[in-house]
Parts: sequence; C-alpha cells; structure tokens
Amino acid sequence: MNPIQTTNFPTLTLFRRGKVRDVYDLGDVLLIVATDRISAFDVVMNTPITGKGAILTALSSLWFDKTKHIIKNHIISTNPVEYPKECLPYIDQLQGRSMLVVKTKPLPIECVVRGYLAGSGWKEYQSTSTICGILLPEGLSESEQLPSPIFTPATKAEEGHDENITLVEAIHLCGESAVEAKDISLKLYDFAYQYAAKRGIILADTKFEFGIDSHGELMLIDEALTPDSSRYWLQESYHIGKTQENLDKQVLRDYLETLDWNKQYPSPPLPNEIVQAISEKYQLALDYLIT
Repeated sequence: MNPIQTTNFPTLTLFRRGKVRDVYDLGDVLLIVATDRISAFDVVMNTPITGKGAILTALSSLWFDKTKHIIKNHIISTNPVEYPKECLPYIDQLQGRSMLVVKTKPLPIECVVRGYLAGSGWKEYQSTSTICGILLPEGLSESEQLPSPIFTPATKAEEGHDENITLVEAIHLCGESAVEAKDISLKLYDFAYQYAAKRGIILADTKFEFGIDSHGELMLIDEALTPDSSRYWLQESYHIGKTQENLDKQVLRDYLETLDWNKQYPSPPLPNEIVQAISEKYQLALDYLIT
C-alpha cells in the first residue's frame, strides 16, 4: 500500500481537512478518508507513516461494530464498491482507509474517559488532587488505576490544544446531551476496557465524539478507540509509579524532543527508523485488539 499524505479527489467536494482525515461532502452523506499523516505538538509532519490510515480505519471499524449494542454509530459502509458512483474513480485510494458515514451535528466537546492517572490528568492531580474539577483520593501514583473511571470533557480547539472543562461547562455548551454523552462514554469505556484486557492490553483513557442525527438522537461518530484517540499500554510491561510506554505516537514525540526544533511548521523530516518504530506501535495495537 502506497502512503497517502493528502487526498486529491478533484470531482468531489472537500468538506474539511483535519490533521489525519480528509472529509468529503457527498450531499446526504460524508466520505471520511484516513490518510497516513501524523502530527505532534499540533504540527502535521511532512513524512507520512505508511499504512497508518488503514490501521486507524480497521480499528475504528472493529470498535464501531463491537459497540453498536451500546449506541448506534455513523457508519454506512467501509466498502468503496458500495459508495456513491462519484467515488468510483478513486476506489483504489479509498480501499481500506475510508468510511461512508451519516451526517450529524457534532457536539462541541471531546468526551474523554480516564481510567488511569496519566498525561495531563497526572499533571493536574499533582497540583490540585483533581482532574477537571473531580476530586480524587490523595496519595495516588502516576499510571495508577483510578477507583472508578471518570468523565473529563474537553473543548474542541480549532487551533492549539483542547482545554479540559467540567461537566457543568459541558452542559452549558451542549445542554442535556452532555449528560447522555457522559453516561454512554462511561459504558463504552467499560466495554472496551474489558475487551482489551482479555487481549493483554490496558485501555488507560480514550476520547469519543458524538453527533446528533436528523432524528435528534445521539450517535457515535468520527473515530473510535484508535491509538490516535486512546492511551493503550501492554499489560506485561505495566508498572505503577512511572510513565508507561504507549502504543501510539509517543516514540515520535520523544524523538522530536531530542531535536533543536521550535515545534512550529515546517516539521523536520523523519528518519526511516523512527517511521518504522511508529508504524510498529500502531500495528502492534491492531494485532492485539483484532484477535
């Protein structure tokens, strides 16, 4: 599979180009294409990770299917042969890395669920013993499992980093849909955590996105439980009290930190060994979870 850094479908209407996904408006539906782009520190790298888009699509498809008993999702099809006829000229590029989905009105929040004390949550806890206004027990260590998973929503920043908010602030932005999103997010996390645990993986935290469909119902959208939206750890190497090795692009961040780079565009080129190391992390997550 050849790497795809940017899609070029001149006869389709480009709706949005995100850090990873290109979205096309097909009228009543959307076409989402997962490219091989990768970002770090909010900068998209100029070097693609071959196969990354296909892995993200395979994992999202897996989780959308496994969780449809909890909430419906936006997937119509992942088979380009079943897409509208205007997509047929690009079928080779769409195969394995695209989804035809329902249009929804996305909630303006990221629905984050944390089961372990890591990342920005660990930093906040060290200062205030809280995460997003939720008071946690004292004396917890880095990477320790929380007494129970917590819902910690965040804003969707057009530029820069998302900002953590409280549930009250989420309700102010989304109304009662925020409460429903919280309940479903916790159910989704619990299901996915148990599923991953049986396969040697710890789902430390994840984020979901929801949209309102034409019938006014909440629907799971975007991606689901991929290494780009989740913190996965191997059970066999897990130890409380230190930063864990993530099955994601952490190896990219670690490499970039060794460079004299201002973390602004343009990005530095990535050497082959770093590209390979990143690819192996994503593939490992797929290999564990797809079984």
